[in-house]
Amino acid sequence: MASNSDIEFLLRATTQDTELLAIADTVLAGKRITPQQGVALFDKGSLGFVGSLADFLRTQKHGDITYFNRNFHIEPTNLCVFDCKFCSYSRLLKQRGDGWVMTKEQMLDIVRSYANKQVTEVHIVGGVLPELNLQWFADILQSIKALRPDLHIKGFTAVELEYMIRKAKLSYKDGLRMLQEAGLDSLPGGGAEIFDTDIRNQICADKCDAQTWLDIHRAAHELGMHSNATILYGHIESYAHRIDHMDRLRTMQDETGGFNTFIPLKFRNQHNQMSHVPEVSAVEDMRNYAISRIYLDNFPHLKAYWPMLGREQAQLSLHYGVNDIDGTIDDSTKIYSMAGAEEQSPVMTTKQICELILAAHKRPVERDTLYHTIRDYSEVDLDATFGVDGFIELPLQQL
Repeated sequence: MASNSDIEFLLRATTQDTELLAIADTVLAGKRITPQQGVALFDKGSLGFVGSLADFLRTQKHGDITYFNRNFHIEPTNLCVFDCKFCSYSRLLKQRGDGWVMTKEQMLDIVRSYANKQVTEVHIVGGVLPELNLQWFADILQSIKALRPDLHIKGFTAVELEYMIRKAKLSYKDGLRMLQEAGLDSLPGGGAEIFDTDIRNQICADKCDAQTWLDIHRAAHELGMHSNATILYGHIESYAHRIDHMDRLRTMQDETGGFNTFIPLKFRNQHNQMSHVPEVSAVEDMRNYAISRIYLDNFPHLKAYWPMLGREQAQLSLHYGVNDIDGTIDDSTKIYSMAGAEEQSPVMTTKQICELILAAHKRPVERDTLYHTIRDYSEVDLDATFGVDGFIELPLQQL
């Protein structure tokens, strides 16, 4: 592990800017930077500068570990009452002919298809459809737990939750408690987009606002459920908007400690109402990851969602502060492939994801949803360990 003097020498080799060097001194002293300093990193920090600092912080927190989990997604519907301008996935209710709605049995059949595979998490997110109400989802959760009581259910963005709980005329905490008692274990971070009101009014004006998103996650944390947080970056927002977004999350994390990981999500411009907005470069992707790692000092993990970013870029991000690349996602998730993401078939076997991490000179560690270690694969003979489908052949309890 590099020492402070080593990283200080490296940083001074990348810039002579006194403001940036002062920011680095603050970070290396274990102190928190201000929003103004966060914006300065975006305005003036080169990829080499912010990347070196973020990689140092990543190594301090996690060494060379890169986490992943074995999961699959269920997307109940792509029909939605909301009209988000950046969304390539959903279809408005008047476009029912282009959409799908899964039945309860179809959803349970997906769970049953993993009966002999050691997946540890199911991730349930989709559009917002009035008939898929709070009780309907509670019944689904109970049925999934009956089939696989060991499976961690991570489900529903704050946007989905706000709608179904409001329609049920319950408080956020009471609605979440009902879902928790039915089997919901944690929340994903979707729906955060950009918290700034002006930007939100331009890209997703009709769905829940930033304070509601935060209130729902706060309620989950108060019930003992962890959650993740996201940002949708690289469209019409400014650097100040990105830092404002992260600052609100950092403040809430100080108060609740309930966030597991931060997941920057890149805006993709195909097949949506913002196709005229160009996508940012890979360099900007890496700068955004790096500055996220620097700014969010109280978030334990930073994740690159590889189906959205692409495998090679996700691998590169491991040197810019990222310590998690999500999971095998052994399904046919459509949210990002429909928006033009690289991975048209977003599936990696456990063996493939380990090989990707090892090729970046990092240590692949399988985790559960709450970041408990299941197995360290750095010393494993992958060819001898995995079957032809890429899944572990040993029973889960032997890992």
